[in-house]
Amino acid sequence: MTSDAPRRPGDRPGALSRAELVAHARRSIARGSKSFAAASKLFDPRTRERAWLLYAWCRAGDDAADGQEGGGRLLPEEQAAVAAPARVAEIARLTDLALAGVRTGHPAYDGLSVVVVETGMPHAWPRELVAGFAMDAAEWRPRTEDDLMLYCYRVAGAVGLMMAAVMGVDPADDATLDRACDLGLAFQLANVARDLEEDDAAGRCYLPLDWLSEIDVPPGEQLRPPYRARLAVLGRRLADRAEEYEASARGGTPALSLRSAWAVLAAAGIYGDVAREVRARGPAAWDRRVVTTRGAKLGWIARAAAQAARRRTLYADVPRPPGLWTRPRGR
Repeated sequence: MTSDAPRRPGDRPGALSRAELVAHARRSIARGSKSFAAASKLFDPRTRERAWLLYAWCRAGDDAADGQEGGGRLLPEEQAAVAAPARVAEIARLTDLALAGVRTGHPAYDGLSVVVVETGMPHAWPRELVAGFAMDAAEWRPRTEDDLMLYCYRVAGAVGLMMAAVMGVDPADDATLDRACDLGLAFQLANVARDLEEDDAAGRCYLPLDWLSEIDVPPGEQLRPPYRARLAVLGRRLADRAEEYEASARGGTPALSLRSAWAVLAAAGIYGDVAREVRARGPAAWDRRVVTTRGAKLGWIARAAAQAARRRTLYADVPRPPGLWTRPRGR
C-alpha cells in the first residue's frame, strides 16, 4: 500500500487516510463491478489504487442519483424520499468540495479529491458525470443520436477521460483522450443495448425518438412482443456503434504503459462481448440479462496481454474514423 496523504487544511476531524480511502474503494469495486475489478488488477499498484478511488466516487454518485446504496439496496427511507434533482444537487455540492480539496467526511468524495490532486485532471470531467446524473434526474430522453451520444459522453466518455488521467495521460493530449473517451462511449452503448428491458421497467428509455419513429414503434411500447423483431434492429445498431468506438479506443493504447494498455484492452474485450452477444441474440436479447462469464473474462485477460505487448505494432496506425461522434473540446 502506498503512503498516506498528509492531513490538509479544511479536513474534517477524523478524516480517513489515503490508505483507508483506498481500502474503502476496494470494497466498493468488489461489490459493484466484477468486470472492472478484474481489469483493474492488471494495473500497476499506484494506478490501481487511483482507479479504485475514482470508481468508488462514480459508484457512490450513481447509486445516490438512483436512490440506491451499493449492491442495489434502496437508500434509507428518509434519503429515498428526497427528490432525484435534490439528490443530484447534493452530489454536485460534495463533488465541488472534493474538487476544492476540502475533505467532506464521505470516503468516496474524499477519494476523488485525492485522485484529482495526484493526477491534475481537469475539474470539468467529474462535473460532466454529475451533469449526466442531472439528465436522468430530469427524466431526460434523447430525440436524436447526437442527444444519445452527449448523454453517453457525460456518463461514460467523461469517465474514460478521468481514467486516462489516472493512467498518466497528459490532459493536453487530445488525440489519446479522444480514444479514451471512445472506450467509455463503447461501454455505454453496450449498456444501453443490454439494459433496454431493465431501463423500461424503471421508466427510462435511451433509444432516440427518431430511431423509434424510423422503425414505426410508438415510444414506450418498444419492449412489447409485437415489436421485438424491430427492436432487434436497434439493438444491432447500438452493438455496431459500440464496436466502432471499441475499435477506435484500441488506437489509443500505444500511448499507455504496458500494464495500463493490458487493462484497457482486457476491459474493451470484456465489455465488447456484451454488445456482440446482444447482436447475436437478436429479438431474444432481452429475454435474460447478457453477462460475460468468468471464463470469457479470463480469456480476454490472456488475449489482452499479447495484444498489449504488441500494441505499438497492432494499433499505432489505427485511424479514428471521421464519422465518429467527438467530445466537445475543452470538456
